[in-house]
Amino acid sequence: MSSESKTVVPGGITDPVERARAELKAALAAIEHKANAPARVAEATGRKADEARQFARDEPVAAAVVAGAIASAVGVAVWGIARLLAK
Repeated sequence: MSSESKTVVPGGITDPVERARAELKAALAAIEHKANAPARVAEATGRKADEARQFARDEPVAAAVVAGAIASAVGVAVWGIARLLAK
């Protein structure tokens, strides 16, 4: 990702027409970013995955307990759904 955001108007533009174009371009980029839900979800998912990996590196025992609890919850949910469907 570039260090300069596409949604920020660069400084130092003195020509009013060029400044208006830059502001419009930044506004459209901000609208596009906000409306692009799949990209925002992917961004958030990537951040959470990085946080989970860091947690697993820092606290491996706690991460294993959490993983076991999640697996158990999913197993119970699947079992419950299968039992309901079997009736």
